[in-house]
Amino acid sequence: MTRRTDQIGFSQRVRLEWLEQTANLVLAGNDKTAVNDALQELLKDKVSVGGQAERGNREKIITILLKAWLAVPSKLESLRVEGLELLKRLPRRDHLAIHWGMVMAVYPFWSGVAVQVGRLLRLQGSAAAAHVQRRVREQYGERETVSRAARRVLRSYLDWGVLQESGTKGIYTTGMTLAVDDFRLIAWMAEASLHARANGSAPLKDLIDSPNFFPFRIKSIHADNLLKASPNLDVIRHGLDEDLVILIR
Repeated sequence: MTRRTDQIGFSQRVRLEWLEQTANLVLAGNDKTAVNDALQELLKDKVSVGGQAERGNREKIITILLKAWLAVPSKLESLRVEGLELLKRLPRRDHLAIHWGMVMAVYPFWSGVAVQVGRLLRLQGSAAAAHVQRRVREQYGERETVSRAARRVLRSYLDWGVLQESGTKGIYTTGMTLAVDDFRLIAWMAEASLHARANGSAPLKDLIDSPNFFPFRIKSIHADNLLKASPNLDVIRHGLDEDLVILIR
């Protein structure tokens, strides 16, 4: 379950509707070639317009979209399948949580930036881009690629509406906050979050209340309900009131 902290991967500004369109194409039964062609058409007037680079921003964005909902790492296949089922079953208002979870599982860097944003929002009600950048570089290294990727993840949060601009440049405040009360979705989000953690485990309360879920108000869930909802999780009881949730596959 280990993750190398120098792996970033998510280095582009990605809009929520692009992920939704990708998932819909996959749900419609399209193969990778057809999905790629459709995304090229979708993005041709939006990203790298007129660009001739072999690996321009459009290609990098499409790689992110495909890796999130089609060509996931093999250990995330069951999470992807369940995520697609949730997209079919749940109303559109819940889809942001599903895309958020899938992106963080595939790209833990997304979760890493969210943790820093969430901590700052809880501490002071706002998050300065410079402070987020500094904390992310402390974790991932003093590299320009880290700074650039963090900026683009923050812009994605703004595009998704979970952060908003304040009156001061580079200072962000909380955007929309979404309630999550479907137990199956909560269990799936918990599993996604564990994939983004180096050790694949966390106390249940810390998992649900993690700052990487700063856009969501997640309903408390009993460990037994978590186990019923996901065959990929196990729980170890510590004392009377602490449950350690473990990713088992």
